[in-house]
Amino acid sequence: MSRIGRMPIAIPAGVDVTIDGSTVTVKGPKGTLTRTVHSNMVVEKDGATITVSRPNDDKMNRSLHGLTRTLIANMVTGVNESYKKELDVNGVGYRVQVQGKDLVMNLGFSHQVIMTAPEGITVECPTPNKIIVSGPDKQKVGQFAAEVREKRPPEPYKGKGIKYVDEHIRRKEGKAGKGK
Repeated sequence: MSRIGRMPIAIPAGVDVTIDGSTVTVKGPKGTLTRTVHSNMVVEKDGATITVSRPNDDKMNRSLHGLTRTLIANMVTGVNESYKKELDVNGVGYRVQVQGKDLVMNLGFSHQVIMTAPEGITVECPTPNKIIVSGPDKQKVGQFAAEVREKRPPEPYKGKGIKYVDEHIRRKEGKAGKGK
């Protein structure tokens, strides 16, 4: 049995879960998420818990069991608390700001880099060198944060670029000068 797959998912107060066949809809204070799970997985709601079970021990069903449970647990957590990714912008003249739903970044290019946040994702810039991406869908938050970081990834010599707050950049020494 899957250790993760067999754990029940607790439904917090204020979160409503509806299961219609293989479609799971979770509504909460931060939004609504819908996901269609694989038809082999059996998702049941009993009281304030959700359980995921599998019909047999085929390799594919074993693989899907823990995955399905984790995806549904992430949906429940997201609509209740919301996911958040924080990024730091390091570099002389590098700064970011939010204009409407657009994230406008000056990253040392000859032009500004403008990115529009996807539906359901909010972007904040409390300071000119900090970006906070938040929303109920864990996958969308992580994907948008990765796309923002990709515009100017941190480099190892001076540490300039966009990095996650908890990310450590391994620094390299520059080339040795001749006769110095």
